Amino acid sequence: MTTGAEPVGEQSDPGLSAIMGERRRLINLGYRLLGSLTDAEDVVQETYARWYAMSPQEQRAIEVPGAWLMTVAGRICLNLLGSARVRRETYVGEWIPEPLPEPTEWITGRPGVGGIDPADRVTLDESVTMAFLVVLDAMTPAERVAFVLHDVFSYPFGEVAEIVGRTPAACRQLASSARRRVRTARTPAGPGAGQADVVRRFRTAWEAQDVGALIGLLDPAATATADGGGLAVTHLHPIVGGERIARAYVRIARLAGHRTTYAECTVNGLPGLVARQGGDVATVFAFSVVGERIERIWAVRNPEKLRPWQTI
Repeated sequence: MTTGAEPVGEQSDPGLSAIMGERRRLINLGYRLLGSLTDAEDVVQETYARWYAMSPQEQRAIEVPGAWLMTVAGRICLNLLGSARVRRETYVGEWIPEPLPEPTEWITGRPGVGGIDPADRVTLDESVTMAFLVVLDAMTPAERVAFVLHDVFSYPFGEVAEIVGRTPAACRQLASSARRRVRTARTPAGPGAGQADVVRRFRTAWEAQDVGALIGLLDPAATATADGGGLAVTHLHPIVGGERIARAYVRIARLAGHRTTYAECTVNGLPGLVARQGGDVATVFAFSVVGERIERIWAVRNPEKLRPWQTI
């Protein structure tokens, strides 16, 4: 196998070198495959545990430790994706991927604070937007792994086959099927500044409880989905229709009163909103904005998915 970090040669501790150089790639892979930063970090821990379970002689026999780590992480994720489908059957309400905190505020352009190690942050591009992750979540585990490894991480199908446990030809078909799903779901988005303006106007109209303004910002066929996981009060089923969403969100604002404040921030690389109650993050909102209208809203209220946000 040749994909991954450069060979470590005769270094005294190739495992340490692999950890220093591959942690970010492993987190990137795990988050895209599992839709959870928490689960991705668990996968990385398990991957390194398996590395250190080997003897020094076994470690030195691995020509490219980074490729070995990615292969192991990919297999762990594949197994977790299979069990996740079973767990979803008992999940309360809709399941939304865990929103990714980004400390850089798009409203000011200032770098974030909090001392977050850049190696611990997932690269922000289209493949981590909420819309993209939702499409990935609709794929079979094998489709998702084959597509992400090949199309996002540029792994050749021969190496993808080793992870998925299928032939290279079968993996090529899996990735092709996944690619069609992505193309079908993809909608042209406007520039980042334009999206930020739409989200900002949505926030202003929402705080003012202006139903008419909200309707004007929402696509008539818009959908709003919420994830409380049975641990937070929210609507259990998606709300379909711009007017219905506008009226529902005004009711939410009235119930929240002045206890809730809303802040504009980056969510999975795009303009979003964060609602705080008593200083704690209560809800993270991600948006899909096309032109001047909002087509999708994803509201994550499950407190287990918001833990990374409490320190931002």
